[in-house]
Amino acid sequence: MIQSHSQKRAVDHAASMRRRNFMRMGLTGFTSVSLPGVLRLRAASPLESDDANRKERTAVIMVWQPGGCSHIDTYDPKPMATSEYRGPFGTIPTKVAGMHFTELLPRQAAIADKFTILRSMYQSAGGHPAGSMQLLSGDSDTRDKPKPRLPDWMSVANYLRSLDGPRDNPLPAYVGVNPPATYNGPAYLGDAYAPFAVNGDPNLPNFVVPNIGLSDQAEVDRLMRRTSLRERLDTLQRAVDAKGEMEALDQFESQALTLLTNPKTKEAFDLSRESDQVRDRYGRNTWGQQLLLARRLVEAGVDVLTTSLRGPLCGRVSNWDDHAVNHHVFDALRFRAEAYDQAVSALIEDIYERGLDKRVLVVVTGEFGRTPKINYQPSTGAGNASAAAGTKQPGRDHWPRAFSNLWAGGGIETGRFIGATDKRGEDAIDRRCGPGDFLATIYHHLGIDASKILIEDFNGRPTPIVDHGRPIPELIASVTS
Repeated sequence: MIQSHSQKRAVDHAASMRRRNFMRMGLTGFTSVSLPGVLRLRAASPLESDDANRKERTAVIMVWQPGGCSHIDTYDPKPMATSEYRGPFGTIPTKVAGMHFTELLPRQAAIADKFTILRSMYQSAGGHPAGSMQLLSGDSDTRDKPKPRLPDWMSVANYLRSLDGPRDNPLPAYVGVNPPATYNGPAYLGDAYAPFAVNGDPNLPNFVVPNIGLSDQAEVDRLMRRTSLRERLDTLQRAVDAKGEMEALDQFESQALTLLTNPKTKEAFDLSRESDQVRDRYGRNTWGQQLLLARRLVEAGVDVLTTSLRGPLCGRVSNWDDHAVNHHVFDALRFRAEAYDQAVSALIEDIYERGLDKRVLVVVTGEFGRTPKINYQPSTGAGNASAAAGTKQPGRDHWPRAFSNLWAGGGIETGRFIGATDKRGEDAIDRRCGPGDFLATIYHHLGIDASKILIEDFNGRPTPIVDHGRPIPELIASVTS
């Protein structure tokens, strides 16, 4: 199990990295084997698994709101605050007694018994880079950096899961569907543990995922000839045989070809296999089809799925960063609310209706909230949810001191909210939860005891995957199946 092998992993990681670096150099120039190379680099020293104690393989879908969602205007309304704070939206009851949302989220309000809202999240970084790094990797630094110092939880989970040995499933363990990719990444784990990225608009009729599901047999035959590593690496074979690498190379070549040709991979990414009714329920737009694809992929065996709700559906600047210079904050929230509410509620309903609610955890969050107090600044440009340049409009700025996120599935007790903010929504005052708690909770669902795992960094120093925080008791399964 992961917890019982933490020290071995810390020791093995450096040697594993050296082997992968050697193999990366040895394959330089062999462009035809790039996909097997990627798959090969995603493996580390396999560990023996304890099949007798193995539980059903868990998965996580993280829905990312880049720029940060206004908690006051969605999940934590303050109707008694003054107009400087509360915004124009009315509140509506949810299916959970005592829990109210704003009027922007009627679909989610109607199924509030299927998820839990954490209203007392906080972190200490005011910038997008540092805020994202705090929440996704646990880096406590408040300074914005161009690249992450620590690997994000998604890459760490991908790495640790790889130590269990080869997957039976031909799909990648970690997939990003238009993933968050600006302020996060695998850091010292290396690009081998980054996501298999699916970019583009899955709502388009001509949407395809490259390198998945070749159906032309002649093309498959040509590919198999081009990726015949044994025929191309005779001299390298002698160098690596002592480490027993050739068997692994064969395995990864097989995985690459399987990814390209196995019907399961093609089917998993094929949204046309969903009924029109299901696709309509998610919403015939980019976000709706992203989340539908996310559900299909975890159902097919992907362990970690990230997807970012960005682009034109957000408004003029294509994210949730609702400064007055970017967006009229309330017009922007109205503009994106229907697609967001519909897609998220459909995903949650599907997780339960399809019996995935114990195995799959859904987390919806951004890096922080938005300032409770409204400010007014001139717009820098006209567009969706933004007035003409120079027009003064309302906005909300970055606010890490308090924000909300949504948790569903994962075997957790749902139909409640955790924590509270003060009367203006400025500070988390009850059940305060920081980035370490957030990360430890996700790791716990994946069967990872974050308090015990060390991974060597670039300098060979054993580094904890989380050096602070504990799993949030209300957000972990009460009964282990």
